[in-house]
Amino acid sequence: MFTKIPKWNLTLFILIVLEILVFGMINPRFWNISILLNSFNDFIAIAIIGFFVTMVVITGGIDISGVSIIGLSSVVTGLLFQVAGLNIWASVLCAVLTGGLCGLLNGVLIAYGRVQAMVITLGGMLLYSGIAIVLVGLSGVSTYEGFTGFPESFGQIANGMVLGLPNAVIIFFIMFLVAYILLHRTRFGRYVYLSGVNQNTAEYVGIHTRKVLTAAYVLSGLSAGIAGVVLTSYLGSARSDYGAEYLMPILTVVVLGGTLITGGKGGVVGTALASIILGFMQVGLQMAGVATQYIGLATGVLLIVSVAFLGINSDFRFNVKRIITHKPNGG
Repeated sequence: MFTKIPKWNLTLFILIVLEILVFGMINPRFWNISILLNSFNDFIAIAIIGFFVTMVVITGGIDISGVSIIGLSSVVTGLLFQVAGLNIWASVLCAVLTGGLCGLLNGVLIAYGRVQAMVITLGGMLLYSGIAIVLVGLSGVSTYEGFTGFPESFGQIANGMVLGLPNAVIIFFIMFLVAYILLHRTRFGRYVYLSGVNQNTAEYVGIHTRKVLTAAYVLSGLSAGIAGVVLTSYLGSARSDYGAEYLMPILTVVVLGGTLITGGKGGVVGTALASIILGFMQVGLQMAGVATQYIGLATGVLLIVSVAFLGINSDFRFNVKRIITHKPNGG
């Protein structure tokens, strides 16, 4: 049997096709497949975090600290490799784990401390950014230049190719598959949805919602750590300000992808499609000669319109019975 494609995901796919047609007519270079594939490097960090922030938002929470974890994980990579003399791959692992620890701190305070997610992650955003800046200052490295001199093998993470495909495209689909399986094919994913629909009811039926919420924030932190490593590889340097401008794009791809900001509804397929829409829009507008500040304006309009539309669309109302009776594969 064929799986029914959600209407919103189909709409997003049509938007991608329209983008390719319209921007291609404005500038035929947009139809160059290599340009489109290489453009993934420009939004890969947004997509990676977006996949897992989607889970957080479905639980009814929010995580805005990822933009600072990107910079912190980038600095940790450079600091451990350049100053501590650690192997580059061990440095990468420590950087990703640092992101996970940041997510764990967020999750524990939110789930067990019962503090509002916006408050904790806003504080986390300031805290992690501050730690990154302090680490750069203590190392004696220029804040503007950051850590450089990474080995070529590290640069290949984001800039290499496999079978003609840019690594950024491969990373995009690997992270998408991991998030998709976790959210849509496991018991954990079902618990994420139920926690977002009604946390008290979920606890009543035996779900440890605090563990579920904490795990969601840990995954979000880990994804931000991975995004920081990928961005560092792509740009060839480690700086504390990486990711500072990604807050609105991350929220845009999550909401545009069909995830309700009130929780309980959404999915990573929509987030993936929304990431491509946002990435192609930025490339297309640049190739059309639109100034950078107007590209940011377009992102803001996209966020507002998507929130308004999803808020009045009856297709995005909760169906608790369907979630409870759904049995994910292997779950």
